[in-house]
Amino acid sequence: MHYTRREFLTTAASAAGAAMLPLGSALAAATGAGRAAEPARWRRYDVASPEGQRMLVSYARGIEAMLKLPVDDPRNWFRYAFVHFFDCPHGNWWFYVWHRGYIGYFEKIVRELSGDPEFALPYWDWTRHPELPAGMFDGVLSPTDRAYAPFTGNLKLFTDYIKPTMAGYFERLDDDQRAQLKLRGYTTFEEAWCDVNGYYAAKQTGLTGNQAFAVTCAARYPSKSNAKLDWRSQFAVSRLVVGAGLLPTHFQAESMAQSFTSPVAPSHLVQPASGQKFSILEGYPHNKVHNYIGGVHAIDPGPYGNMTNFLSPVDPIFFLHHANMDRLWDVWTRKQLAHGRPILPEGDQAKAFMDEPFLFYVDADGKPVGPSTAGQYVDQRRFDYDYGPGGYEGFSFDAADRRRRLGASAEVDGQLHAGAASLALPAATVRDHQDDAAPLIAEITMERPDELALTREFDVLVNAPDEVTGASADSPYYAGTLAFFGPTMPGMQMSHNTTFALPLPKTLRALTQAANAKSAAQLNIRVVPAGPLAAEPVKVQGVSVRPAG
Repeated sequence: MHYTRREFLTTAASAAGAAMLPLGSALAAATGAGRAAEPARWRRYDVASPEGQRMLVSYARGIEAMLKLPVDDPRNWFRYAFVHFFDCPHGNWWFYVWHRGYIGYFEKIVRELSGDPEFALPYWDWTRHPELPAGMFDGVLSPTDRAYAPFTGNLKLFTDYIKPTMAGYFERLDDDQRAQLKLRGYTTFEEAWCDVNGYYAAKQTGLTGNQAFAVTCAARYPSKSNAKLDWRSQFAVSRLVVGAGLLPTHFQAESMAQSFTSPVAPSHLVQPASGQKFSILEGYPHNKVHNYIGGVHAIDPGPYGNMTNFLSPVDPIFFLHHANMDRLWDVWTRKQLAHGRPILPEGDQAKAFMDEPFLFYVDADGKPVGPSTAGQYVDQRRFDYDYGPGGYEGFSFDAADRRRRLGASAEVDGQLHAGAASLALPAATVRDHQDDAAPLIAEITMERPDELALTREFDVLVNAPDEVTGASADSPYYAGTLAFFGPTMPGMQMSHNTTFALPLPKTLRALTQAANAKSAAQLNIRVVPAGPLAAEPVKVQGVSVRPAG
């Protein structure tokens, strides 16, 4: 929805009376604007629904048209993916709003080129359906289809096809666009192209895992006969994890257990200088789904499929994945309004967030949108859409509210030793975790391995014996996976300290045993490399545990 500064101040008061209404009605009542109550022109449906399946037909037709466009048309399938390659934000508070604009303009392009004026992006609710939608393996809906082979059959084909056009595009960028790309480490086009072909110029070596290009035959790891998410990814998209990501009451907060978004940063193109942090939803289900579809673990050390790096929009599943992330932002927003809480940054932070310039979008006519700002995309009416029924409309947020009222379960910091962390959780905290819908969140800080490292994901083990150095689906010690999405960006100045927010499973042996004994839980938390490759031990930089919300 769209909110002026006045509406920021009045939302809480007007939403108080809306708390008893269904979430859709609450949103309209909270704004106090009749226009907000009007139905949107387009509705995005679950891809598993009959309406969503119908949309896939038009989606495929639109992709076919984009593949046939000349490479100098910004709506060309690969050209549009390069908007994401150059400009996408990850690990900061502009993640949701930038992607809303990116998939919003894409939706308009497909609507135009497919010839279907009713087209709206379907979303993939991976919590309810933890497998790739069956239709996404048909024809051009898979990047492994033969229609892609003339362009991505090998790196030379792709280079000859698109590099000259993209080099010319880079040379025509204006000063503001160039200043933004400099923050990303791209002062020349050749520096950017190194992240396409995986060449690390400073070390004069190739980094297969960092190669954004993906050959046609390996452009996506899951197949029609192997469509289910693996066990790590299934936990990442589980109701416990996604529900925990919806519990925070602040759009942005210092603690990722209390923040819906990742942290404030100087620009949407960089992470905070003090260290990268990921909110629950971005850092866990978002990153993990990207990595699994690209083949992390299965084909380490790469090269991976499209979804693992910043040309991820070459895989059509990208847009269904991000439509679901956008839907979760909508669910969180309506939850906030129903409880009379702010939905965007407040005070001085509001201006910094809303005024951030986005300079690379392309519209349905293939023309540059021109300078626009984050504030223009917080409102779904920019693209006049809403969402059909899906998970979490009836999700209970009572547990987190009750904890806040009682002031129970404060944060517990871990003590570091020998690369691990130990802490003691009071018996009442353990009881609340086991009994309530709101789980405990472990905020774990680790140092991301350097640019030449081959491992992108790391398992968290709790109270595992020393000889246990990995995790399995039935492990009583497994607490989740820390997943890095995208390359290390050698040209970008960034801290390698990274904090993830991890909802702890109810099935952890350490917690179930303490709950049964009605005693405090003594936890020892280690981080170990995940996947088949040998890797250096991980040194934990910090751990704290607190309730979600």
